[in-house]
Amino acid sequence: MTEISMKHLRYFEALAQHGHFGRAAEACAISQPALSLQMKELEELLGAPLVERGSRRIRLTPLGEDFAVRAREILRAVDELHALARASHGPLAGRLRIGVIPTVAPYLLPMVIQRLAVSFPELDVRPREMVTQKLIEGLVEGRLDTAIVALPVSEPALAEYALFDEEFILVRPREDADKPVPSSDMLREMRLLLLEEGHCFREQAISFCNMPSSAARDLMEGSSLTTLVQMVGAGIGVTLVPRMAVPVETRSAFVSVARLPQPRPYRTVGMVWRKSNPLAEQFQHIAGIVRDIGLVGTRSAGMGPKAGVLESGAEGGAELALRDLPHG
Repeated sequence: MTEISMKHLRYFEALAQHGHFGRAAEACAISQPALSLQMKELEELLGAPLVERGSRRIRLTPLGEDFAVRAREILRAVDELHALARASHGPLAGRLRIGVIPTVAPYLLPMVIQRLAVSFPELDVRPREMVTQKLIEGLVEGRLDTAIVALPVSEPALAEYALFDEEFILVRPREDADKPVPSSDMLREMRLLLLEEGHCFREQAISFCNMPSSAARDLMEGSSLTTLVQMVGAGIGVTLVPRMAVPVETRSAFVSVARLPQPRPYRTVGMVWRKSNPLAEQFQHIAGIVRDIGLVGTRSAGMGPKAGVLESGAEGGAELALRDLPHG
């Protein structure tokens, strides 16, 4: 007699996560008819439906919602058993699902993957870029092994490991390069461009400006730092970016950059993982690699020979003379 298998659980968990047979099948690397057949078989084994099939998306039945919770618990426990076996075999190997927030991923992740390939040749790194809340959900539910985020995340199930602090840099139109650098109070009165809701960097910028939520909702938003910087170059407003993003994002934009007055805003970038994960010691080793890369990036990103000066090598790009200008 056929019994419920791990394959059934993994396929159903993917369907519950994506809410769509096509996307779930793609995530599982199988055909949609094959996934449908597996789900029909699972429902027959249980003797009750797990999903309501619609024309575009599926909905879980009450049983399906309860089953999804239990399936995730089982899958997470099985993954941790595999991790325990991997931890006992010496160097880290196999699959590593690492999540990264969008305001870190483009600037840090390529170098991290390159370094990990050298340090752990048998490691299969599978990066995923998502906002913080999605990363936390993925970790808690066992879909991710570790993540690089801005701390703190304050999730009881997760261990936090601080990597480095990173300063926020003001980006404004090129013609404003010689103007006094505004204080946080003055920024509140300017047209400040922010990332859309869901990005932790947005909340950090709002906090630095001590801006009420009602005022923040009226500010212009963008989906990425690239969009924000290009909008600044078009004269629409000003924005804040993390220091490691400056060389990449201002390379082709008609903008100037400046350090803000003391106390300068910053964020703490760190790694998080489940406290129950047996690979905690190996994750700390990886965290050390990420920290070293991040420290180099945040200290030398566009830095010239004089402290406080950012220099540009891009022709026609950003005016990157980042001087300690008079503060307004």
